[in-house]
Amino acid sequence: MSAIGIVSSCSCLRPGVRLLKPGMQKMRSFGLHTAARCAAKDYYEVLVLGGGTGGITMSARMKRKVGAGNVAVVEPSKTHYYQPLWTLVGGGAKQLATSARPTGSVMPKGVEWIQSRVTALDPDKNCVWLENDIKVSYKYLIIALGISLHYEKIKGLPEGFHHPKIGSNYSVHTVEKTWKALQDFREGNAIFTFPNTPVKCAGAPQKIMYLSEAYWRKTGKRSKANIMFNTSLGVIFGVKKYADALLEIIKERNITVNYKRNLVEVRAEKQEAVFENLERPGVTEVHQYEMLHVTPPMGPPDVLINSPVSDEIGWVDVDKETLQHKKYPNVFGIGDCTNLPTSKTAAAVAAQSGVLDKTISLVMKNQLPTKKYDGYTSCPLVTGYNKVILAEFDYDAQPLETFPIDQSKERVTMYHMKADMMPFLYWNALLK
Repeated sequence: MSAIGIVSSCSCLRPGVRLLKPGMQKMRSFGLHTAARCAAKDYYEVLVLGGGTGGITMSARMKRKVGAGNVAVVEPSKTHYYQPLWTLVGGGAKQLATSARPTGSVMPKGVEWIQSRVTALDPDKNCVWLENDIKVSYKYLIIALGISLHYEKIKGLPEGFHHPKIGSNYSVHTVEKTWKALQDFREGNAIFTFPNTPVKCAGAPQKIMYLSEAYWRKTGKRSKANIMFNTSLGVIFGVKKYADALLEIIKERNITVNYKRNLVEVRAEKQEAVFENLERPGVTEVHQYEMLHVTPPMGPPDVLINSPVSDEIGWVDVDKETLQHKKYPNVFGIGDCTNLPTSKTAAAVAAQSGVLDKTISLVMKNQLPTKKYDGYTSCPLVTGYNKVILAEFDYDAQPLETFPIDQSKERVTMYHMKADMMPFLYWNALLK
């Protein structure tokens, strides 16, 4: 995997700021969309698979192109989450409820919400199959199915989460357990993990580590905590400018980083975590823990594995500059489910959505796409309860910064942008 492929971001910044003004202007044209149903029609001009960040954003854009009633979103979930906030939920700085809205409330008015799951894609016949053998055809297809979490690939999970001392900020079911484990910490090893797979928001595993360290300093427990970051990667961050800054923080705060270590088993009843040494395959290490934060292995949604639209691994196979499918010109991908060599997060989706909007506009006019996505993403690296290093970069892992300041420095202003401004932008601008 390239360096850029192992870095991730958690909130939109540059695209979000650009979207704020037009998003506010458009707000009045969107109302609550509460009618979820099986497909009301068997054909839509634009069919969107997935009602996450990419799916909702693109459905709003497509509705303005082809009109109400001609766009549908297939999404089974009743609740839409702003997941970048879960870092702060796990650290006790935000409440889980503030990250959630009913899916119907974020669905653009006039866009059909098909509350079902996709079971198969048939791009050669311009159709998809849903649960209960329902077939829906399309003229244009946008795939925004996100990424799947695989806790079960770690022996002892997910059942291990029934025990104390263990949490994960990546699931709505386990993020509050992180905060409980953080509060209940007494003395011993606090271990934070990073898996041997692509992940969404790859900065998050170490963000909760910095928040935990700050919390224990505040509560007088820091001297009793041996903080370990066990990562399958060989670097702390894929962009040197920000990696250098993070390594200084790690040194100052006496945090141990063990590279090329992959979590393979959790013995929750014994509070033991087993790691494989990736430089010595088959060799494992067992660590006792007083707190364990797990970042699960991740991969493409099952419906995409061995699908005609996917590459050999299962990611949607799109052109990295236009987001148009490499084989099917009326199929497009956005966000976590694609094989774009950049961050699988809201920041990437914010940048991608503008490019994809232009791409589809030209394709609809039988013209070649000209707008190019440069891989831009941003990663607000939370390093404390009022500090953030704001990383922004492109496909080449080169800084692509918004502000005329050194963004590798910890700043209070960037924390407030991450914690307060970006959620507002997300709900009121990006999704609109």
